[in-house]
Amino acid sequence: MDKIKKVKEDLPITCESFESLTAQMIAVFLSKQAMYGPDNISLGGDMSDEKDRKLALLGIWFRMNDKIQRMQNILKKDFSDDEVEFEPLEDSYLDLANYAIISLLVKREIWGK
Repeated sequence: MDKIKKVKEDLPITCESFESLTAQMIAVFLSKQAMYGPDNISLGGDMSDEKDRKLALLGIWFRMNDKIQRMQNILKKDFSDDEVEFEPLEDSYLDLANYAIISLLVKREIWGK
């Protein structure tokens, strides 16, 4: 039996949930791109230029770090979802996943194409 099929058979709910979350990630990504466009990540730089790509990656790192610090604060203070204003913890997790993928697109010189 194919290994992937076996995992899907052994963990059907996990696999279906993973696929659902990636669909949510794409929806969030598309929505934010419609609002901000690719320059928000590239900082107006030329993504074919190594220095501009590094600056964009540093900018993404700062955004990710802000999310992680916020999440850490929420988790340390043991806030419930109802107590968190502005952005639920799950949204931060989705944003982090998207930033990780965006980082790969920038690094691979695909961003904005």
